[in-house]
Parts: sequence; C-alpha cells; structure tokens
Amino acid sequence: MRTIDLIGSAVSNTFRSKTRTILTILAIFVGAFTLTLTSGLGTGINAYIDDTVTSIGASDVMTVTKTQDGPTGVAADEPVEYNPDAIASGQPGPPGSTVVALSPTDLETLAGIEGVLDVEPTRSISVDYIQAGEGTKYVIGVGNLIAGQTIPLDAGAEPDDGTADLQLVLPVSFVEPMGLGDADSAIGQTVTIAITDAERTQHLIDATVVGVAEEGLASPAGASLVPNTALSDELFDTQNIGVPVDQAERYAQASVFFDPAATDADISALKDRLADEGFTGATVADQLGMFKTVIDGIVLVLNAFAIIALLAASFGIVNTLFMSVQERTREIGLMKAMGMGNGRVFSLFSIEAAFIGLLGSAIGVVVAILAGTAISSSLSGTLLANLPGLTLIAFDPLSILVIILVVMAIAFLAGTLPAARAARANPVESLRYE
Repeated sequence: MRTIDLIGSAVSNTFRSKTRTILTILAIFVGAFTLTLTSGLGTGINAYIDDTVTSIGASDVMTVTKTQDGPTGVAADEPVEYNPDAIASGQPGPPGSTVVALSPTDLETLAGIEGVLDVEPTRSISVDYIQAGEGTKYVIGVGNLIAGQTIPLDAGAEPDDGTADLQLVLPVSFVEPMGLGDADSAIGQTVTIAITDAERTQHLIDATVVGVAEEGLASPAGASLVPNTALSDELFDTQNIGVPVDQAERYAQASVFFDPAATDADISALKDRLADEGFTGATVADQLGMFKTVIDGIVLVLNAFAIIALLAASFGIVNTLFMSVQERTREIGLMKAMGMGNGRVFSLFSIEAAFIGLLGSAIGVVVAILAGTAISSSLSGTLLANLPGLTLIAFDPLSILVIILVVMAIAFLAGTLPAARAARANPVESLRYE
C-alpha cells in the first residue's frame, strides 16, 4: 500500500465509529482551546509590555540617581532630616519625595566611569499653564524624552530635536478641552506656555503642536507635554532666570548610555562601578522585568492546566484506538495475510491518532481565535479602555502552528500503544477472531 493510500485509509477509518471519535475530538478540543487562549493571553500582554518598554526608553540606557546617605527605613509619619542637596525626585511616589541632586561634577564623574558611553541629565521643568489662543488655561507638566524613547502617537510626529523651532507633543486628553478640535486638527496650531522664573516674573512662550500623544500606561507624555530640545532649553533657561548657575545646574537624575551589546554580567559590573562612586543605576529591564516574569508565570500555570486537559484527552485516544483495533481484528489479519508489514499496520493506526489530534486541535484553535478576538474587542472598549494599545489576547501564527503540532504529537504518542498491538497481531489468529 502506497503512503498516500495509507493516509487516505487512516482518515476514512477515523469515523467508522462517529460517536466515539467525536467525543475524543471534543476532549482534545478543550485542551487545544485552553492552550491557544492562554498562549494568546501571554502573547498579547508581553507585546504590550514590549511596547511599554520601548516608550520608557532604550535597552542600553540606565537611569542613575545619587545614592542617599544616612539611615533608611524612616516611617512615612516621621520627620525627615533636611538635606540642602536634595531636590524633588520628579518620579511617582509620596508627596515631597526627594533625591540628592546631581551636580555638573557628578555628571563628569559618571562620564569617566568605565563602560559609560554618554551621560544626559534629566532636567526638571515646571510650567504654570498652557493655553490655546484666548481659551481656558490648563495646568500641565513637562515630560522628558531621552534617546531611544518613543511616544505612542495618535496624530502627527515626534518633536524634532534638530530644529530651532519650538515644538511639542500634546496629550490627546488636552486637545478637545483646549479648543483644538480633534487630534489631526491640532497639528500645526500654536499654543502658549506660561512659566515663572526665580524673580517671580511670568513669561509667555509660544510653541507649535507637531504631535498628539495617545494615552498609555507608560507614555512619556501622560498628562504632560513633551518638548523638543529647543523648547526644553527655552523653558529651562527662562525658569532659571535669577538663579545662580551652581543652583540651576542641579538634576534629579541622569541617563547613562552603555554598549547595546553589553551582557547581563557587563551591566551588573557597571552597576557595581556606579555604586562604588556613590550612584544607583536601574535599567528598563529592572523596572519592568519583574512584572513580565509574573505574567509569564501566570501564563505558564494556565498552560499547565491546558496540557493536563490534553493528557486526559490522550487516554480517550488510547481507548478509541484500542476499541478500533479490537473491532477490526479480522481486517488487520487480512491485511497482514495479504502482505502488509508490521510497520505499515503500525503507521495506519498512528496516522489515525494523529488525524484525530489534528481535528481536535484545529477546531480548538479556530474557536479560541474567534473567542479571544471577541473578548479582546469587548474588553478594549470597557474594562481596558484606559489601556489603549493593549490587545489582551493576541495570536502569533508560529505559536498557533506549534500548538497544533504539539497536540498532534501527543495524539500520535497516545496512539502508539494500540498501534503497536495491531502491528504485533498474528494474522492467523486474527482471521479466526470472532
């Protein structure tokens, strides 16, 4: 019997006992459906995390602050000793959170540490309000965009750091209230930013909106505008009018750039060298790595339940094929008497098992994709509306193919026992079987 005929015979024999086969396929369907959904959940969340990492910064950038001296573990309701070198942290945390300021000397020290390619201080800018024309004045923050960091845009483009024009990206939540129409209409319009200097004089600075940032979990815009270098310099210099130079050049943190090809050991060694000089460094992986590990752990546990369901289904395959072997004992004897070898008989029943696995996994995958897409679409407009860009359940074609192959492999292995029994059957005794 040719291979193509063997496959055709195996497929046709699969549905000799339709009820038994359908029940077995349904059991496989449950496992494949669950495995596809959990795999899609992991793919969707990890893709969102990867996008978030991109918006937070490049993988070859480390955020560095000066290590706090003195005792730690001070309770929230206890007074904190005054430190003349402390400035606002500019990071999420309790009100009044401070860090020890980085000075120009500190920046020079950082630049001289082995493994550091470049150092960029993060400047803290506080504006009074933003206004479009004669419209309402709104309080807004000023975000910082470091090299390698991107802004999820709803319209327009990122600000150009190579131009002398004053440009900014505006959060989408400000567009309509400021009377700028929709995101597309806001591009190219001029807004006014008010900022007060150290001498208590308020200055008005006009800038052009070149982009509108969408809302996001870790968008650098958030509720802040993101300026280009020219606008950032203008705001920073204006804010520090009347401030002594040594007081103006004080930074909450700095971005340290290192070799993109650096290994984990290299990064750890760099952190140690920073610590020796009195600094603390943290990469993007440090900030979000634990979160991703937790998600992967949850998905792994869910996948384990799906595998258990598939293993349970494999017993159904064994039972189905054992019954099939018993019912077709005389047929097996006839095939062997006509010259079919043990290997061909074994292949016949193994292919049946793999085909049952293919049917169950294919149906499970298709239904899971339809259900996952519907669930993601529904949640994106309700519970997950505040997380734009998140596709909760996403499907990777390669992962889908792997799932189908894994299920078929499990089914094939489950069918080896009854297939081996059929291959070992004595043709004379099989022909006498009643």
